[in-house]
Amino acid sequence: MSYKEIYEAWLANPYFDDATKAELKGIANDEKEIEDRFYTELEFGTAGLRGVIGAGTNRMNIYTVRKATQGLANYIKKVNQQSRGVAIAYDSRRMSPEFADEAALCLAANGIKAYVFESLRPTPELSYAVRKLNCIAGINVTASHNPAEYNGYKVYWEDGAQITPPHDTGIMAEVKAVTDYNTVLTMDKADAQAKDLYQTIGEDIDRPYMEEIKKLVLHQDAIDAVKDDLKIVYTPLHGTGNIPVRTILKELGFKNVFVVKEQELPDGNFPTVDYPNPEAPAAYKLALALAEKEDADLVLATDPDADRLGVYVKDQKTKEYHMLTGNMSGCLIGDYIIGQTKAVKGSLPADGAFIRSIVSTNMADAIAAYYGVDLIEVLTGFKFIGQKILEFETTGKGTYLFGMEESYGCLPGTYARDKDAVAATMFLCEAAAFYKTQGKTLWDAMLDMYERYGYYQDHVESITLKGIEGLEKIKNVLETLRNEPLTKIGDYTVLKARDYQKDTIVDLKTKEVTPTGLPKSNVLYYELNDDAWVCIRPSGTEPKVKFYIGVKGTSMEDSLEKSKSLGQTMLDIVQKLI
Repeated sequence: MSYKEIYEAWLANPYFDDATKAELKGIANDEKEIEDRFYTELEFGTAGLRGVIGAGTNRMNIYTVRKATQGLANYIKKVNQQSRGVAIAYDSRRMSPEFADEAALCLAANGIKAYVFESLRPTPELSYAVRKLNCIAGINVTASHNPAEYNGYKVYWEDGAQITPPHDTGIMAEVKAVTDYNTVLTMDKADAQAKDLYQTIGEDIDRPYMEEIKKLVLHQDAIDAVKDDLKIVYTPLHGTGNIPVRTILKELGFKNVFVVKEQELPDGNFPTVDYPNPEAPAAYKLALALAEKEDADLVLATDPDADRLGVYVKDQKTKEYHMLTGNMSGCLIGDYIIGQTKAVKGSLPADGAFIRSIVSTNMADAIAAYYGVDLIEVLTGFKFIGQKILEFETTGKGTYLFGMEESYGCLPGTYARDKDAVAATMFLCEAAAFYKTQGKTLWDAMLDMYERYGYYQDHVESITLKGIEGLEKIKNVLETLRNEPLTKIGDYTVLKARDYQKDTIVDLKTKEVTPTGLPKSNVLYYELNDDAWVCIRPSGTEPKVKFYIGVKGTSMEDSLEKSKSLGQTMLDIVQKLI
């Protein structure tokens, strides 16, 4: 059927409600909008669903959520695990509670019990809940840090990580096989509750989740020493972080936590920011104003589902607040955890491991080498870090010390299997307290790391290409670079070219070809001279082609200049291919 025929079928089908039909009638004269809503099904990929909220097959709505859940239910029944149930959480976005209930009632209609949080909760708590309740899977309704018009649907498996092979492909196949919306099952909520197929959860998960995080504290003595002096500004950016972040800091004893009132309460319209993303400096306008007023030591921001943490730290010498990238904050927390674990316990496990994504900073490698632990690379996506933790547990080889990715996500323990901004907040504040007892700020600690490990500088560039034409352009960029490999990028020479789609690493000097050793993915990576690198990939959640740049300089100024130059070179290369 053509997109127009599918549009007409939705209008005629009694399965779809009146509100949906009214919305669709409202675009009757907008051919381009009809095409965009119906030219394809909203793709269920390895990260689940993510799209603009609205009526249509290419939108997030109760029908596409039900369809995805029916596919998940079919897979769970196929592997004969329907007795174990599914945990469901949601964030502050528009339609999140409704989508969570639609998913739960579809599962219930399939005979699979749903454990649904009573109100919004952070992503990492959903990961924890899957393991705590011994569920076979989890669903989290969130679009992370996307703009307000988006929502999403992430699927987790029994280990608490987002789905990876073979379950991801199995679930995707089952979702794709659901071609008729009329065949999707659902049931009345009261009936589901009466049959014990819908259970509300809340404090019974909140409390043990918090206790697991608190067990990781290394220097309560440092917190106790400066708890009356350290000043922290925090904003949940209208998301799920407000209660858990404030709770953990209060229970550890921090006295001066100032919350940005305008951004304190959940609001899916995100009225004070254009983009609820802790990576975006514009999101900190109100928080920085409060920090100046209170003379805060650090400024923290969590994204709507509280798995990412952004931070500004104050340089007490210049009184300037410096924004830390995800690479900087990740390395700061990782170096603190690994270094102080060694100091407290006297040694580190012989098989200890620091895990990072392939697009994260090489400073992590330097930290691992300094402490004599293994550095392990995984594909982009925190689920691959979770997969590695599971491998350690099942094989008995490897001890997880810390994991991070450049996109402001890290995990300090194994109680969950997704990045956790609540725990990251705790450790960053603990580290701030520890360094304060030594007369240092977090910025001083960051400068010390540059002196010890080298002046690494990393950043991300992206080009947004929306719509059908945009997707085709992104595809063409990757195909062109794959077929016509780069040998020089600006002033740098390509030493090795990795193609994760082909599973090859080509040494450009010797022509030797070796496998990447990682799952296939549409990613190209160039190892350059002087410890520099570039990686290019399509975004898994937004209509963007992203490229990551890493350099090492002789000073802060030198590394910043090299990073800026290499980034502009890659922008120019990609723009010519569009």
